[in-house]
Amino acid sequence: MDEIAVGKFKVGKMHPPLIIAEMSGNHNRSLERALEIVDAAGKAGAHALKIQTYTAETMTLNLNDGDFKIEDPKSLWNGRSLYELYDEAHTPWEWHRAIFDRCNDWGMLPFSTPFDDSAVNFLEELGVACYKVASFEITDLPLIRRIAQTGKPVLVSTGMASVGEIEEAVKILRAEGNHNFVLLKCTSTYPALPTDSNISTISHLKDMFACQVGLSDHTLGVGVPLAAVALGASVIEKHFTLSRDDGGVDSAFSLEPFELKLLVEESLRAWQALGHVRYGASENEKKSLTFRRSLYASEDIEAGENLSAENVRIIRPGYGLAPKHFQEVIGRKAKVFLKKGTPLKWGAID
Repeated sequence: MDEIAVGKFKVGKMHPPLIIAEMSGNHNRSLERALEIVDAAGKAGAHALKIQTYTAETMTLNLNDGDFKIEDPKSLWNGRSLYELYDEAHTPWEWHRAIFDRCNDWGMLPFSTPFDDSAVNFLEELGVACYKVASFEITDLPLIRRIAQTGKPVLVSTGMASVGEIEEAVKILRAEGNHNFVLLKCTSTYPALPTDSNISTISHLKDMFACQVGLSDHTLGVGVPLAAVALGASVIEKHFTLSRDDGGVDSAFSLEPFELKLLVEESLRAWQALGHVRYGASENEKKSLTFRRSLYASEDIEAGENLSAENVRIIRPGYGLAPKHFQEVIGRKAKVFLKKGTPLKWGAID
């Protein structure tokens, strides 16, 4: 599929990358801060803003040991229970309308990642324009089926997923008649290392599943997403916060406003630079042809005098014969007087 519509935006090779600011839990349990994040994303030029729709109860059990406690010294959330983490990070459902309305004020597309059927039903009541499937939910095929049945465009993160698992999700979407989806290359570590990003997979995903592709990125900075645009990513999603120093569950790998603005501007330039395969001077380059080298009389040359390496040079500008003709003209006679600085032309050479 050459392009799909995601809300008011077109996603595809012929359109600039869709830049999504992911708020996630960076609101730090404050609606005021959440709306400030929306405003900052709008000022930075983001095209869309995404939140997440769940509660701790819909995500896990309220237990603080065993499988329900994070025991990983390398994790940002080491020592915390899943329930505690989700309770802190979730966006209260009563905030959604205010956040969506503020996005609309900025002309941004508001949407969300639902984590169960109740969240999908709630978002349908709000009239959400599209959905996101999180990497961890790509194997929740009943949830994907429910989302597909809405008929809305779907962005699917593929972090950790095998080809078989991606194929199962894609089959569900297509079986439900939903062909408006984007597969997002994703590395599900927080933050992710560029060396683990493997964004060469983007073009492979596009060829394998014949769909639009993008990147959901957890690396620091904008280098990886810009490279992804060059590889064909038509959607870029990055976590976003007002300041990493403010803390929050996702702040450590989130962009700040000046970085998001840079991503918006530079991803557009990267897309514009792709163009198509071509050689030779473009229309805008033609004037520069004059700065090539060519053959000039480097001394006054009388009519009948031999041309030699002493009176002919290969120099700029490019109004004379091309340098490849240098050996052809050496030893020939000048038909007319050639003043020093005259570009050589065939008509002036015997």
